[in-house]
Amino acid sequence: MTHLSVNINKIATLRNARGGNNPDVIKVALDCEKFGADGITVHPRPDERHITYKDVQDLKNVITTEFNIEGNPTEEKFVKLVLDTKPHQVTLVPDAQGQLTSDHGWDTVKHQDYLIDIIAKFKNAGIRVSIFVDPITAMVEAAATTGTDRIELYTESYASAFTKGLQETAVEPYKNASILAHQLGLGINAGHDLDLQNLAFFKKSIPYLHEVSIGHALVCDSLYLGLHNTIQLYKRQLQ
Repeated sequence: MTHLSVNINKIATLRNARGGNNPDVIKVALDCEKFGADGITVHPRPDERHITYKDVQDLKNVITTEFNIEGNPTEEKFVKLVLDTKPHQVTLVPDAQGQLTSDHGWDTVKHQDYLIDIIAKFKNAGIRVSIFVDPITAMVEAAATTGTDRIELYTESYASAFTKGLQETAVEPYKNASILAHQLGLGINAGHDLDLQNLAFFKKSIPYLHEVSIGHALVCDSLYLGLHNTIQLYKRQLQ
């Protein structure tokens, strides 16, 4: 069964836009779990423009499902936060500082030595590691020699093609990447721009899919449909 991890960054963005504690990020995370989410994802950035480092520490104390922290490990502050917090999973992304959102995977060939070292640091602390990759054969093959436990397939190109009716062609590289990753002993996660329209087809097409992480679209849908109902609808797409 494919798990749904809800990214709550947008909840923190809304809170921070006004100040105070409304909406309450901790309460929303707990409600997501109560409504059926299999995990909670956060992506703290150095400027703390949405999820703060204190949020991460507070969440770790109360989450009873899986806690996944995303971020760029070249930021020492991020590395310290993860090692101090010890989430179930850390997802490493190659974001530049100040980047609006993640938009590409690691070049696992070029950054092989760096990834080997940083992944070992997290795994030695008992943290499962996933790394963001594009659905390219060479990148998946090189990911397998970094020591990572999983890869997270960056799905923006699939989501973009889906809106143009080109999903059959667009999903093929992801299917092939998933099969290859599985053969190489890697778990497979996926995320970025997955939504209620494109998720079911992606799930049906991709074998060995462990987890999807969804935030922006899910929060947008919840404005109209309600958070409880929205999480249940996303879970149905993964059946």
